[in-house]
Amino acid sequence: MNTEAGTILTAVEVTVAVDEQVLLPTVSLSLEPGRVLAVRGANGAGKTTLLRVLAGLMPATAGDVMLDGDPLRIRRRDHRAAIAAMIGAPPLARDLTLIEQLRFVRATWGDDAAEGERAARTGLEELDIAPLAARYPAELSSGQLQLFSLALTLARPCRVLLLDEPEQRLDSNRRGLVAGALRRRSDAGCAIAFATHSTALVDAVGSEVLLIGENE
Repeated sequence: MNTEAGTILTAVEVTVAVDEQVLLPTVSLSLEPGRVLAVRGANGAGKTTLLRVLAGLMPATAGDVMLDGDPLRIRRRDHRAAIAAMIGAPPLARDLTLIEQLRFVRATWGDDAAEGERAARTGLEELDIAPLAARYPAELSSGQLQLFSLALTLARPCRVLLLDEPEQRLDSNRRGLVAGALRRRSDAGCAIAFATHSTALVDAVGSEVLLIGENE
């Protein structure tokens, strides 16, 4: 177990098995402020399962996940506030435009109207989807929807950011936008773990790599 001062999130020998089928082989890791960790492995190796365990969305069969030295409990408000995660498609409000949904997220986390407006506009601009502000989710292409899903996740404050294949359905230029967004948050002290199949994204972010699965 990493006991280094400043560690935010720690997983100690976590494993997930269901009906004797191993969904996640034993993994240990720690996330400190500013650390970026790319989780890699073959399909079915357990990358998404690991992120779900780290986010408090799935219990580990064995091992412990600690946030600031305490067992991770998603029912604790301070624990929910610490971790932002995009694991699967986020819930979208079909009757709200993109800008309205981002304003809502910002308001939920304490922004007043003016702050929320600025942050929402900035979030769209960061991922080069500002021209889509007045559209509804159903009017987006799959790549645009991926970028907006990421913008929604990035819109809320957090100390730990967990992302499952954020590069999905994106071309190289848009993967560069994602890499830039991750670097900015890492530079600001956010701890990041993301599952990916993209070597280009790993290199662009400058992340460390955790390999899980049979070839570990």
